Formats: sequence, structure tokens, C-alpha cells
Amino acid sequence: MPGDPTAPDMTTQPRPVYVIGAGPGGLAVAAALRARGVRAVVVEKSDGVGASWRRHYDRLRLHTTRRLSALPGLAMPRRFGRWVSRDDVVRYLEKYAEFHELELVTGVEVTRIEPAPEGQGEGEGEGGWILHASGGRELSAAAVVVATGFNHTPALPDWPGRDTYEGRLLHAREYRNPQPYAGQDVLVVGVGNTGAEIAVDLVEGGAARVRLSVRTAPHIMRRSTAGWPAQRSGILVRRLPARLVDRLGALVAKASVPDLSAYGLPRPTTGLYSRVKQGSIPVQDVGLIDAVRSGTVEPVAAVEAFEGAEVVLADGSRITPDAVIAATGYRRALEGLVGHLGVLDERGRPRTHGARSPEQARGLYFTGFSNPISGMFREMAMDAEKIAKAVARRSRAGAA
Repeated sequence: MPGDPTAPDMTTQPRPVYVIGAGPGGLAVAAALRARGVRAVVVEKSDGVGASWRRHYDRLRLHTTRRLSALPGLAMPRRFGRWVSRDDVVRYLEKYAEFHELELVTGVEVTRIEPAPEGQGEGEGEGGWILHASGGRELSAAAVVVATGFNHTPALPDWPGRDTYEGRLLHAREYRNPQPYAGQDVLVVGVGNTGAEIAVDLVEGGAARVRLSVRTAPHIMRRSTAGWPAQRSGILVRRLPARLVDRLGALVAKASVPDLSAYGLPRPTTGLYSRVKQGSIPVQDVGLIDAVRSGTVEPVAAVEAFEGAEVVLADGSRITPDAVIAATGYRRALEGLVGHLGVLDERGRPRTHGARSPEQARGLYFTGFSNPISGMFREMAMDAEKIAKAVARRSRAGAA
């Protein structure tokens, strides 16, 4: 607890654990470490906590419930409601850092992580790390937790003609609200949760026409059915075989989600959980189904290219929207930070997460780089406790 006179004096620990990133994953790990008497310093390149959450569009809410989205040691207030808004997530993260008295350094960007030279780790367990940071800083760490975020760097496809497109093209990260698009013809590219929600937001905000470019038909789920949140189903089935969950998912979809094939959005041909295993989570319906059925959101083919003011679609048709919003995802952008350590897979994602530390990089941990069906906040909270336990155990072994 903050102000606890019996808490250990962690400022005497010569080399802290550095946590890179002050989002929910990083703050959760730092709090869990502090609870175990391990000094953790959170390093954040922006000027405050929850930087990526502050940049999200205005209407965003968690698709996971308030109760199942709290981080270790502090519940989310009931006044936030069941589906917590973006602004309330930011308020919660600010309060979380304050409540746990986290040691936070802002305005400093860690650019590269290197193993500590031989001998620097003596007395504190094997190895150790040197963090190269902005301003020429070199930080010595007993262990490092990378929590720079799943949605780190906007990914914009290299469409032919993209750079000479005469219309307005922006990534979804730049979208805030529908006001600038009132009365306009807008094409949203990508039918993940972000694209689906932005399309609905545009319709409700007065856009004259909204089309949704679909490359692969998504699985669509009700966020809640008869009071039962989809997240709880995700928790229950996540350990089951993918084939079984695929069959269950198909049955639930037929019972709860109308067939939108006649509107240009057919049911997917691959199973729900098989898709999740590939990194694609279902779209939680926050108005898309009704918008597609009413014709206010029009599914169209995938974008193939740009030519002048026109957008060329995969079916050969051409459209001339006023604006194109690309909800095409993000890159983790970890290559410069840890790519030289051999800890990333072919897609640039960490090969390990949570308490598992790479064989060739002991004392290096990752959290928040998956998008599980059971809820990202919940998984980060669980990872935080596991990482803290592993680091504390490793620290004790080194001091023995």
C-alpha cells in the first residue's frame, strides 16, 4: 500500500528493473514488482502514462468488462460503467501510477537494449542489461520488461499510387471523431474492430456516404448476449482445441448474428479460433450489423491501388471518396530495440511473453504483444504477476 512504513527501501537497490512503456502492461508489471520488494523504474518516451490511449478516437470503449479489465492492486471504479470509455481508461492509468507510487521517468526514449559487459551482473544474478536512451543516457538494469505496446507504429500498406493520391488518406490513428467528415463520402479500409467502429461513428456523425473495404470477411460477435459478455466466453474456451472452438463459434454465430452475405459481408470460411491463433480477433458488434443491414455502411472489395483521385478496388470498380481512412493495423516496431538479440519472430513479434524469458536473453521479458480472445487488459494483469514472481525469484537466487 502507498505510504506503508513496513515496505522495503527499494532505493538502495543499485540496479533496478527497467520497464519500458507506461501503458497498462508496463504499469501493471511495475506495481507487481514493487509489491514484491523489487525496485522498478518505468521509462516512457512521452510526457505521461497511457500515451497510446490518449491518441485513440473519441468514442472508443473497452470491449472487455470493467471487472475483468482491472490491473493488479486497484479496481476500476463502478462509476466507469460496464464498458469503460477511453477517457476513463486514461484516468484509471493515471490513478494507478499514483496509487502504487510508481517510479516513472517521462520524456526519455529507450532506443536499444544490450547485454551488460562481463562482470557487471555479479551479485545480482546472471547477466544484466544496458539500455541506450535519448540524450546519450546509458541505464544499467538487473532485468528489463519491454511493454511498448501492441499498437505502436501505424502500418499503412504500400498500395500502388498511394503517394500521389489526390484525395485525403490517413491512418486510423489520426482519426478522432466524425465532425470533419460530415457530408462527405468516406472509405474506411479494414474491417477489424477499429475499422468497424469508425465506420459506424462516421454514419452517426453525419457522413454522406460510408463504404467499408473488406479483404477478408471477419467473424462478428455480439459484445454481450443476455447480459453474458463475449469476453467470458473467450476466457472459458481459450484452452480448448481450436477445432472445437471453431465449431462452437459457428453455432453461436448462426444463432446470434444475421447472415450479411446479401449485403456484401459473407460469413467467413475459416474458423473463429483458428483466426485468433493467426492474430485476428473477432469484431465485436457496436452497431455494424444494423448499419450494414440498413445500407448506411456499404461493404466493398479490397483496395488494390490509387490512381489520381480514384481508388481502385479488387473487383475492378473505381470510386472517388473525399477521404480514405486506413484501419490497417500497427507494427510492434521492436527491431531497433531488440531485433539484434534474436528474440523476435518473422513477423517482428516477441517469441516469448510473460514470465518466459528467451534462452539467449535471460532477464528480458515482454508483455502486451498479443491480442487474446480473453481480453488484453486481463492477460497483461496476469502476466504482470508472473513476471514479478520470476524476477523476484531470479533476484533472490543472484543474491544468495
